[in-house]
Amino acid sequence: MITMKSLTLAAVATVMVAGAAEARDQIRIVGSSTVFPFSTAVAEQFGRMGKFKTPVVESTGTGGGFKLFCAGVGEGYPDITNASRRIKKSEFDDCTKASAKLTEVKIGFDGIVVANSRATKAMSLTLGQLFLALAKQVPQNGKLVNNPYRIWSDIDKSLPNVKIEVLGPPPTSGTRDAFVELAMEGGCAQAKGAKEAGLTGSKCHAIREDGAWIDAGENDNLIVQRIEADPNAVGIFGYSFLYENADKLQGVKIAGVEPTFDTIADASYGLSRPLFIYIKNAHRKVIPGMNEFVAEYTSDAAMGKDGYLHERGLVVLSPELLKEMQDRAKDGEKMSPPT
Repeated sequence: MITMKSLTLAAVATVMVAGAAEARDQIRIVGSSTVFPFSTAVAEQFGRMGKFKTPVVESTGTGGGFKLFCAGVGEGYPDITNASRRIKKSEFDDCTKASAKLTEVKIGFDGIVVANSRATKAMSLTLGQLFLALAKQVPQNGKLVNNPYRIWSDIDKSLPNVKIEVLGPPPTSGTRDAFVELAMEGGCAQAKGAKEAGLTGSKCHAIREDGAWIDAGENDNLIVQRIEADPNAVGIFGYSFLYENADKLQGVKIAGVEPTFDTIADASYGLSRPLFIYIKNAHRKVIPGMNEFVAEYTSDAAMGKDGYLHERGLVVLSPELLKEMQDRAKDGEKMSPPT
């Protein structure tokens, strides 16, 4: 039974949330290091318009971003989170428990790039070779063994005779999530004897822990710096970082396909994925500039084929999909639970 007391308490709670949100006059964005430079570009452009303060953008990783974003509603919680993968059901459930209703906006596409220094010879790998280089366990003679491969040419004589040293994203990163699904699982399916040894699906996701793989944190720029210092090292990050550092780095071909705007857009490059932002709708009317910022982010000037995010390395949406995302963002369309 709904009583006057319960209605009063609900009204007070609503005012407290709105009042807390109004106490903050600057948009706060967290999440993916891959989406970080795109959201930063929009934030800077938005700030230059002069009407609202420049939003604060933090690179926390996709998983870390969802943890912060879905913890609650009000001044103490982020307004938008960047994501280099779609929200998981468990994360969506956390948001729902916190009364955070979301709008999901796909902003474009990205490729997970394997890259090395321009100071050394360009590489070309199959997904199977990449899996064998990085898996914690690999099939040999019908059984699983701890990864014995120390140099690339141990895997295939056509590969360089240098130590396997791969710098990649940590477990909290959406890039890591996408990489293990696309590259490790895809490569596992190609590795001779893997299925017979019981390596299928998520069992292929385990990455070696003997020093050949190095968790490089959420700052992809550190990977670029490390590759510059060690030309034999290989890095894994989003395509935008290769695009921005094309004078220093070169993309490794995967199954003979080079990562480019075109090959990522048409998915012929095998490590392509969508990028997202998630908007907390409860904050749209109480955080100054929220609706205006979302409109700028999804505008033709930003996300269009000649937009400034394309110039930053974003592989843009088709005109039809862009219009769909613009309408979704404008209307604050509530997303359905992910499957």
